[in-house]
Amino acid sequence: MADRVTVIGWDGTPLTSAARSALAAATLVAGAAHHLALPDVPARAEQVRLGSVHLAARRIAAHRGTAVVLADGDPGFFGVVRALRAPEHGLEVEVVPAVSLVATAFARAGMPWDDAEVVVAHRRTLRRAVNVCRAHTKVAVLTSPGAGPAELGLLLGVIHRTFVICEELGTDREQVTVVTSDRAADHSWRDPNIVLVVGGTSAQSPDGGWRAGRDLTRNRRGWALPGSGGHEGEGQRLRACQLALLGPRPGDLVWDIGCGSGALAVDAALFGAAVIAVDADRAACERTAEAARRDGVQLQTVHGSAPHVLEDLPEPDVVRVGGGGPEVVLAVADRRPARLVTHASTRDAAERVGRDLAAHGYRVSCSLLQSVELTTDTWTERGRAVVFLLSGELPDRAP
Repeated sequence: MADRVTVIGWDGTPLTSAARSALAAATLVAGAAHHLALPDVPARAEQVRLGSVHLAARRIAAHRGTAVVLADGDPGFFGVVRALRAPEHGLEVEVVPAVSLVATAFARAGMPWDDAEVVVAHRRTLRRAVNVCRAHTKVAVLTSPGAGPAELGLLLGVIHRTFVICEELGTDREQVTVVTSDRAADHSWRDPNIVLVVGGTSAQSPDGGWRAGRDLTRNRRGWALPGSGGHEGEGQRLRACQLALLGPRPGDLVWDIGCGSGALAVDAALFGAAVIAVDADRAACERTAEAARRDGVQLQTVHGSAPHVLEDLPEPDVVRVGGGGPEVVLAVADRRPARLVTHASTRDAAERVGRDLAAHGYRVSCSLLQSVELTTDTWTERGRAVVFLLSGELPDRAP
């Protein structure tokens, strides 16, 4: 194992004295091509081109001497420090940080970033990164080849955002470009780059709030609250159970089919998920959009009748079918969301939905829910609801 491993962050500015001292003593230096070309890298040291960090870590672990790893920005922020410290490598490292690329990108844009979300986009995580961009008003995306500005713009589709694209930050080829998301695919972008995705209406307070990231607290406590405007078609208690089974989270795309008052769609968005709310009633879409504005969340409303209107929507992670019956449930199951919840008013309808979901490979559960609302001054019954609650989970997509 290497006698000493130092990770040095580089942001384009001259290296600190601590970084230069570590490099002067190094017998192995790992980094990208532009790092290895730095004048402070000793010619006598073994040089390792940093492609796979884990391969480089194995090389360093087998090295007898002093190793230095060079990385862009702050290597402890979505950087190589995590990989080098992985248990399988057994490496203890000293870190000389620099300004992170995310901080530099926002500085170039002249914007604060304590209210920003930060995500990493690889081919396997690109869709989830796009969903975060749908759900939030300010996102920094650390891109990779095949998951860059063009791909982000294409997957955002009709959701319009402004892209601030920062290419090769800290080098003499640095360039910052501002484009709309629908134009990002018209250009070729150099790696590495960072994309700041900005747009939508935020409920963040002008002074930046009290913690980093988007403040997901609403003006009133609780969730699964009564729908606005006196419209509560789906039932507050049923909706609470549906939300608990769906478990929406950041990176998810939620379809809420038959959005009604918009209460479930807003709750899902407050949990950090991207939401598409669908309803055949234009007034329901308007109520949902107004509820979203009131609570400061981003969601998309789609007016149209399911299942036909679902054909052009991006792939969902979890779906609530609040209306449309078994035919809509079948159409949703064909799209293979990880979780699906719905309800039925009769046992025959519940059994049909359960059979259809099981035939599509879902693990099905069903509960008979009874809710009795009481008037607390006289403790008499004011309303009663009985409904079958069904959920389906795909084992190959869990959790």
